[in-house]
Amino acid sequence: MADRILFSGQHLELPDIVAQHTDIELSLRSYFSPASVSYTIRFADYVESEVKEELEIRLAEHDRTSIFAVLSTVEAAFRIDYLQRSYKKKKDPLSRGFRDLHSRKGSRASLEDEILDKWKEHSTVPGKLIGELKGAFKFRHWLAHGRYWEPKLGQKYDYDGIYLLAETILNSFPLEGM
Repeated sequence: MADRILFSGQHLELPDIVAQHTDIELSLRSYFSPASVSYTIRFADYVESEVKEELEIRLAEHDRTSIFAVLSTVEAAFRIDYLQRSYKKKKDPLSRGFRDLHSRKGSRASLEDEILDKWKEHSTVPGKLIGELKGAFKFRHWLAHGRYWEPKLGQKYDYDGIYLLAETILNSFPLEGM
């Protein structure tokens, strides 16, 4: 078996991401507010509609950054679970499937193509939920790789929807080690 991964303990939890997301959103709204101390200097040559437009651009980018963090947290949960089940040598079908996968791929197993497929094959978690997660990860790949192409995602993703999906997933899957 491949060497064991040492867990850093630095993965984020959803409540931490929500707190960060909320604080930054409130800070942006405050900064772009006429009540802000720096408003008159920062936006001296802007008309009100330009300030609002720039705020919306900043908020949209902030949502994308938060989506990336939420989906990274979900990935960490699944990867930790995969490794923990492989290391503990549990006897349930999912753990056996993970051990077999781990003996071939180690920590390099593909989340979408191998780990999630093992969940679909060896658990009672709804396949629809796994499909929704795979779609969200396609959006994350688009974010992570520079957004230079027009993605074919089948739906629009926003922070609230991704957060709800992540919360549902983390509450629906009996993940080890989180």
